[in-house]
Amino acid sequence: MLQASKRIPQGQGLASVLIRRAATVTLDWDLRQKSRFDCTDSQDRHVGVFLPRGTLLRGGDVLLTVEGDLLLVVAAPQSVLRITHCPEHGSPFDLLRAAYHLGNRHVPIELQPDHLKIEPDHVLADMLCQMHLTVAEAYEAFEPEAGAYGEHATMGHSHHSGSHAHHHPHVTAEHHHDPVH
Repeated sequence: MLQASKRIPQGQGLASVLIRRAATVTLDWDLRQKSRFDCTDSQDRHVGVFLPRGTLLRGGDVLLTVEGDLLLVVAAPQSVLRITHCPEHGSPFDLLRAAYHLGNRHVPIELQPDHLKIEPDHVLADMLCQMHLTVAEAYEAFEPEAGAYGEHATMGHSHHSGSHAHHHPHVTAEHHHDPVH
């Protein structure tokens, strides 16, 4: 059995030829948010994954095994609800409203410019339909947001990396709040 104990976010620093040659592990969202699990790779090898607690795997991440093998993580298609605005009765702004309401319920949600995705839930689907949104069942990869306190690196963006300072002028004459980011 192979043992994978290190995650390389999006294969950063690896030559693309190495990533293309790597075996794959196709995992749904449920597994990709666990730090310890077993799976089988594309070469039919048994893999035990032992990552630090709280680690999220994203499609495109690479696992490094103790034996030195690279395993490319593929987000498996799974049942999701795909939410779009209704062109007859609404506007794209309705997606923002939906994201707000889903966020208040702490629902894992994938945000895209023209749609949202959540795991199937008939109560939420009914709520979204009442908001005049179109809700369709789909079978697609699911990559929800990590959240405000999740792993920032999982989405490839960090405000606090290296020596690159990143500041926003938050205080103006008409706009006052704590400028701490």
